[in-house]
Amino acid sequence: MEATRIDKWLWAARFFKTRSLASDEISHGRVQIDQRDVKPAREVRVGDVITIVQARVARTVVVKGISAQRGPAPVAQQLYEETPDSLQKRALIIEHNRLSPEPALSIAHGRPTKRDRRDLEKKRDAH
Repeated sequence: MEATRIDKWLWAARFFKTRSLASDEISHGRVQIDQRDVKPAREVRVGDVITIVQARVARTVVVKGISAQRGPAPVAQQLYEETPDSLQKRALIIEHNRLSPEPALSIAHGRPTKRDRRDLEKKRDAH
């Protein structure tokens, strides 16, 4: 096999659980080949550089193999190789997220209760 559809390849390489999810992500512009937006029917070949944005984290991979069917994870991992630059950026993002504080912790007492809301409305109406 020399080439296959990008949505099939992303599914076979286990980047997405279903072909329809892969197709949707491609249509939303979160998957690029050689830094160009593509359509789900675009064919991918060995040597293509694919950028995939998942959870606001970009991964850049080089296609090493073609498969149109989904197989076990170890086989799927042989279909691509992530670039060293992408690995480094992803590690920095993961470390940054680990060290950054949880936004919900900045809220002292959480959401106001019904009683708190009534008190706030009374104060606001009094002025």
